[in-house]
Amino acid sequence: MSSASQPRRGNTRQRIQDVALELFSEHGYEKTSLREIAEQLDVTKAALYYHFKTKEDIVVSLFEDLGRPVDELIVWAQEQPRTLETKQEVIRRYHESLRSAEALFRFMQENQATVRDLTIGLRFKERMLTLYGLLKEDDAELVDQVRCLTALFTMHAGMFAMQEMEGDPEDKREAVLRVATELVTAANPPGRRPARPDSAQTASP
Repeated sequence: MSSASQPRRGNTRQRIQDVALELFSEHGYEKTSLREIAEQLDVTKAALYYHFKTKEDIVVSLFEDLGRPVDELIVWAQEQPRTLETKQEVIRRYHESLRSAEALFRFMQENQATVRDLTIGLRFKERMLTLYGLLKEDDAELVDQVRCLTALFTMHAGMFAMQEMEGDPEDKREAVLRVATELVTAANPPGRRPARPDSAQTASP
């Protein structure tokens, strides 16, 4: 187990989440049992059941924990003027919220059917469309719409694709943020009049 995926020190709930996520990613969601999670943690099944009754409960809790700061970011952004500076700050804050989500993104990549079946993928998509709508202007040209969408995908790809690239992890994170920021900046050229905060609506591509 790599240092990046070592279970967090802290309460039992967090340890269960981390170990379960590691096992789900290594062996697959369907092939991992609650008993295996308990054995890996060296706790009884009763202790595990106190926090989570099913594997689905564990996965849903992980997505809720990831989604909470994103929901807070969306609320903040919807109250701000739709300036380039606001959009750049949205990218920066979203990038920061993903720091602890590398294992979860790997789980999503390797267990796509499970993500769909548990409907957590739908909620994740809704959040992404909302962020996308906050980054682009309503009258944006198609190429600028693609730039804003690609900015989000760039940060997601950086969660696992760049792990295989050589270099310092922090340098790679900064490179991902820089590219995403450049895309949003290119999609929102200077001189464009920002929309009022109350016009920030969830948009579809």
